[in-house]
Amino acid sequence: MSKSKASGPSSYEVLFIVANNYTEEEAKTIVSKVEAIISENGGNITYREFWGKKKLAYVIKQNHYGYYSLCEFNAKRETIAKLDRTLRLSHEVLRHQIISIKAVSDEERAKIKEKQEQSAVKNEKKEEKTGKEKFQKVMTSKNEKTEKNDSNKADLKDLDEKLEGILNNTQDLL
Repeated sequence: MSKSKASGPSSYEVLFIVANNYTEEEAKTIVSKVEAIISENGGNITYREFWGKKKLAYVIKQNHYGYYSLCEFNAKRETIAKLDRTLRLSHEVLRHQIISIKAVSDEERAKIKEKQEQSAVKNEKKEEKTGKEKFQKVMTSKNEKTEKNDSNKADLKDLDEKLEGILNNTQDLL
């Protein structure tokens, strides 16, 4: 009895960044080359996404931007080793990461996207409410400040009048 996994194909995901030295069309051809490498080595691509040009968190090989691409596929372990080596040696790919994932059907993927969209809408509504509340708080605090300033000005005017009255009375005494 072996405790190792079965040698059949497993589900994997590769996320890689293509250098910004290329145009978007050239980056897409590089992505198709990577997909071809997966297919040539016995892999079956189940899902692909091209995220486009994004700013990198830090400079990689003098690049501030890169083209992101995500690809899910089924393959054997030997294919993963070959793909990893190929991507590591490639000058076109800045960084890559291959991970093992649980297989996701198209229906499950649609449900996940729908949930993400709903949570995004909820977050936008919350931001709108908090923005309105903040605006109202600022406006009420400004109104209170102006009222305080007006009352302070009124108090100062009363003091000035009293002082003038006192000064006039003392001049009469002299």
